[in-house]
Amino acid sequence: MATTNIWQQFKALIPEGVRIVATITANNGNGTSQAELRDGGVITVKGESAIPGQKAFIQNGEIKGIAPALPQYEIEI
Repeated sequence: MATTNIWQQFKALIPEGVRIVATITANNGNGTSQAELRDGGVITVKGESAIPGQKAFIQNGEIKGIAPALPQYEIEI
């Protein structure tokens, strides 16, 4: 009878790497895109599946999908 490691099963549910949302500012034509972060920083990421102006999920330096364009609020506590 094989035993199952519950911790390994749990870890498999969580994606590895950090996932961020960025606004795509340009497709470079060589398989990469420019993305602007919320703090104003600009990074180059792999993929051109998002058009400029769209928000995208970025994980491990690669576009993983289109993010919804939801309003953003900032509050002080």
